[in-house]
Amino acid sequence: MAGLDSVPGEMGAPDTGPPGGGRFDEAGDATRRTRLANERTYLAWWRTGLTAFAVSLGAGKLVPALTDETRWPYVLVGVGFALLGVAFVAYGFMRQRLVERAVRRGEYVRPDERLLAGLTAIGILLGLVLLVIVVAED
Repeated sequence: MAGLDSVPGEMGAPDTGPPGGGRFDEAGDATRRTRLANERTYLAWWRTGLTAFAVSLGAGKLVPALTDETRWPYVLVGVGFALLGVAFVAYGFMRQRLVERAVRRGEYVRPDERLLAGLTAIGILLGLVLLVIVVAED
């Protein structure tokens, strides 16, 4: 039976210390978690951009190739989604760098709400144009 003087990690010994047996640094741990969250968010911007690229290919290349529909509206929407994807990836990179600098200074930097509103408006507009193209008859 282990007593209070047992070595941590031995069978039956209480493990009350931080992982790895070192001193727990709450501020350092919070900074690490914030940096990891920033990395995940950066990758989410990439995933969103890649999705927009996929929609671009689907709307601008695949649909016109598989149908007898008028080509130019699909190409126009495809170009729009490609540009939106580029904007997502570029903003994700910029945002990742801004947040990293702010974390180093112990500060918080808010996202650019005008840019986010603009990206949202462009996405809505492209979706509505795509809806009109799909529903409209030649």
